[in-house]
Amino acid sequence: MNFFLISLGCPKNLTDSEDFCANLISHGHKMVFDLNLADAVIINTCAFLASSIKEAKDNIKAALKLKAEGKIKKIIVTGCMVDRLKTAVKEEFPEIDLILSISEQTRMDKLIKKEGEFIKKIQTSLSLSPYKMTLTLPHSAYLKVADGCNNRCAYCAIPYIRGNYRSKSMEDVLEEAKIMAEDGVKEFSLIAQDTTSYGQDLYGKPQLEKLIKKLVKIKKLERIRIMYAYPHRVSRELAEIMAGEEKLYPYIDIPLQHISDKMLKAMRRHAGAAQTKEVLAMLRETVPGIAIRTNFIVGFPGETEADFEELKSFVADFKFDNIGIFEFFREPGTPAYDMKPQISAKIKKERAETLAFAQSRVIDEINKKLIGSTVEVISDGETSGRTYKDAPDIDGTAEFTAPVEAGRIFRGEVVGAEGYRRIIKPLF
Repeated sequence: MNFFLISLGCPKNLTDSEDFCANLISHGHKMVFDLNLADAVIINTCAFLASSIKEAKDNIKAALKLKAEGKIKKIIVTGCMVDRLKTAVKEEFPEIDLILSISEQTRMDKLIKKEGEFIKKIQTSLSLSPYKMTLTLPHSAYLKVADGCNNRCAYCAIPYIRGNYRSKSMEDVLEEAKIMAEDGVKEFSLIAQDTTSYGQDLYGKPQLEKLIKKLVKIKKLERIRIMYAYPHRVSRELAEIMAGEEKLYPYIDIPLQHISDKMLKAMRRHAGAAQTKEVLAMLRETVPGIAIRTNFIVGFPGETEADFEELKSFVADFKFDNIGIFEFFREPGTPAYDMKPQISAKIKKERAETLAFAQSRVIDEINKKLIGSTVEVISDGETSGRTYKDAPDIDGTAEFTAPVEAGRIFRGEVVGAEGYRRIIKPLF
């Protein structure tokens, strides 16, 4: 079977796609990058927001149109939307040939129609595919260390979709990293719903620091970036490793969601404002030049103008390197769905725009200080890449004043900056 992949949503979803594509290829199927050559389209869906579900359904409708025109034979749909909506997907789109839950992805090849039969039983596993592949740039990859989540934040449906937190064994993570490093991957972004809980379920306590100490010993692995760290679990030991280990970028993605104690409690977050600020101060004090990325939700039920002003002032004062801003969305089945009072769409939009403007002022200030400085950069192509402050796909970009070989990590002078775009003069 020749298959064409459409992978939607976050990097964690993309790593699922990488795993099941590798599995399919190892069983004789061929991945193609031209729809005209495909027998089947596989759509790995996201369901994190209403817009994510709409995007998934739009892609399904487009694939069904191709099937009706005789351009493809089979449509396979999997991912978070399947697990979240269950039988509703099949009821809405009965023409789909195969609908697979996330747990069924691990042996997708066994579920593809053979001699008129589908094999129904499947085993859930986080073990390695027969071999590892990446769907990112050749030199940069996501390394997923766990799936699921135990945090149970009031607004989030992920635990209901992906289940409880499940770590990969340290041996499997290290083996996967070695395989990718041997294949030319230089930059790894560690991901999970909560990377700082890594190992809690397997070893009785979090083991992220121990894992990193082992990862940095892999010779061909050059840089590691930590994504999705939860503030109440960020340790001083982790910060000290970051400060002293060249292979660990001075970068952390640490979702905060808010800073008002009232809002954090309503969101069922595990750290209040004081602890959050202590962790951020510790990171800045311990790790020279650290880049801190975060996310915030505006318009959560009960958010007053005073709560929002506290958040806006916090963003202006702390000066994050990168932030994501989300308007609260009512996720069916989550505790926040029925919380009152709900905030109007108009106010949520206004607050998101106001916070984005506050952050733009911060970036202007950061950029002024960056110009003339020397930073570490990774090349994603001859003319562009990212500084150490920028994670792939979600943060800023760098443009080079001279060509640089893709995948090269080098020092460069910041000679210009506008918004999240930096102009870099290579120094070599």
